Amino acid sequence: MTPSARIANGYHGTWEVYVVTDSPAPKDWPCHDFARTSPIPTLAERTAALAVLGYEVADGAQWEWHELPSDDTDPVRFLGDVDVRLIPSGEDR
Repeated sequence: MTPSARIANGYHGTWEVYVVTDSPAPKDWPCHDFARTSPIPTLAERTAALAVLGYEVADGAQWEWHELPSDDTDPVRFLGDVDVRLIPSGEDR
């Protein structure tokens, strides 16, 4: 399985990036909360957060954004995702 990272407004409305892994329990997925609702974290902030979690964007991958389904009167919610890989250790580089 190629892991993917997602960025979305979390349960409390703040932006968070998390890595979907083989674990069937989302509570076990590595996660970083940006502790803010606005603005959307920049590419540099997302990259730094992924590095703290031990991941980097896979070669050639780019963030893709999707509008989440909702009622016509609900605020628009977005989800971004990108393929990632574990950051290689010093011996693997």
